[in-house]
Amino acid sequence: MRVLVTGGAGFLGSHLCDRLLRDGCEVLCLDNFTTGRTANIAHLIDDKHFDAVTYDVIGRYHADVDEIYNLACPASPKHYQDYPIRTIKTNIIGAINMLDLATLFDAKIMQASTSEVYGDPAVHPQTEDYRGNVNPIGPRACYDEGKRCVETLFFDYYRTHQTKIKVARVFNTYGPRMSPGDGRVVSNFIMQALHNEDITLYGDGSQTRSFCYVDDLIDGFVRLMAADEFTGPVNLGNPHEITVRELALRIIALTGSKSRIVYRELPQDDPTRRCPDISLARNALKWEPRIGLDDGLTQTIEYFA
Repeated sequence: MRVLVTGGAGFLGSHLCDRLLRDGCEVLCLDNFTTGRTANIAHLIDDKHFDAVTYDVIGRYHADVDEIYNLACPASPKHYQDYPIRTIKTNIIGAINMLDLATLFDAKIMQASTSEVYGDPAVHPQTEDYRGNVNPIGPRACYDEGKRCVETLFFDYYRTHQTKIKVARVFNTYGPRMSPGDGRVVSNFIMQALHNEDITLYGDGSQTRSFCYVDDLIDGFVRLMAADEFTGPVNLGNPHEITVRELALRIIALTGSKSRIVYRELPQDDPTRRCPDISLARNALKWEPRIGLDDGLTQTIEYFA
């Protein structure tokens, strides 16, 4: 099995490359290294079944492959707001290029979509049939609406060309190889705690999130790709919901930090509640997260330390 992973040097992509190699695949990793890091895949470079290519999916790419995991896209608010036009180009043009490639070689293709397609949800927890509450002209729209458009493209290729598609809606995921400067809540809190700096909460800290450890998420990707006749979209995330303030307190306790909690104004369009309903994943993929938050945070803290 020859598998193409776009964004393969990123946080999720590098863990996916690890898993695919363990499963006996040949892996072709594409990344333009805007947010991906060579350190994430350095341990794979000498593997004869792994090939890393510096490439931007905005350009057309040709390779005979059996499966494609399309993960290419800045995924943290800091990064995609720094590069909004490139982000939406990566989402839409990159998806078209990968869908064309999959259609040409009759390959299966999985899109890493996002819980952000639900926006600031009016339905809780979020189920796959909820159509979302998204601001199409806000500072997050390059990512949110970009991913929504990608889902449209995937299903139009499925209906028009019978392309073998899969769509995963990824909820907050964390673990080793997150970038320490990516602006995400877990990496922010851990870095601040390790340096005994003030931990910054936005709003009053009562907004909720659910956090899935990276190994659990990657297992969901692989199960989705292997599921015959199942396209999704399917939520992949941990249904255990906690407040951002509770997360900060847990990280302070696990690091033994002397950090204090400080509060700042809530960013525009930041969702107040976010939690997946994973009934579909449980039924269709026999998947659910297995790694508890404290265990996952401990491994992540050790990586950052």
